[in-house]
Amino acid sequence: MEDLGEEDFSLSNSSPKDAEFDCVVGHLEDIIMDDEFQLLQRSFMDKYYKEFEDTDENKLTYTPIFNEYICLVEKFIEEQLLMRIPTFNMSSFIASLQSHEQEMAGDIFDILLTFTDFLAFKEMFLDYKAEKEGRSIDLSSGLVVTSLCSSSLPSS
Repeated sequence: MEDLGEEDFSLSNSSPKDAEFDCVVGHLEDIIMDDEFQLLQRSFMDKYYKEFEDTDENKLTYTPIFNEYICLVEKFIEEQLLMRIPTFNMSSFIASLQSHEQEMAGDIFDILLTFTDFLAFKEMFLDYKAEKEGRSIDLSSGLVVTSLCSSSLPSS
C-alpha cells in the first residue's frame, strides 16, 4: 500500500485524568483570552506598574503586590472555571500541572507561572511598564512585505 502522506488521526488512549486536564486547559484558554480577564489584569498592572524597577534588588513593596495579584487573578480564574466545570478543584489541577508542563500552551503557562514564580511576575510588570512608557521594542519598521507572485500585465 502506498503512503500518500496522510496523517493518522486515530484516537489516543488518554486517561480520564488527562481528558479532564485537557478540558480545564481549554477553558483556561477561553478565560485568559476573554476581555474581562484582560481588563482585570490590565487594571491591576495600571495600578502598580510604577512601583517596579528593572534592578536586581527587589523592593519589600513587591511582596504585598504579588500576594494581591495571586489572590485576585487566582480567585477570578477559579470562579470562572467553577462556572464552566462545577467539579473543578484548583488544588488537584495545580498538582497535575507538573506532569503536564510540556503540554501547556505558552500564554497559559506564562500566566500560571506568574502565580508561582515571582521573577516571572516581576518581568510581566517590567514589560508592561516599558510598554506604557514607550520603551518597548517596535519591530514593525523592520518588516517588509513582498509579493510572492509577480504580476505582469500584458501590454496593450
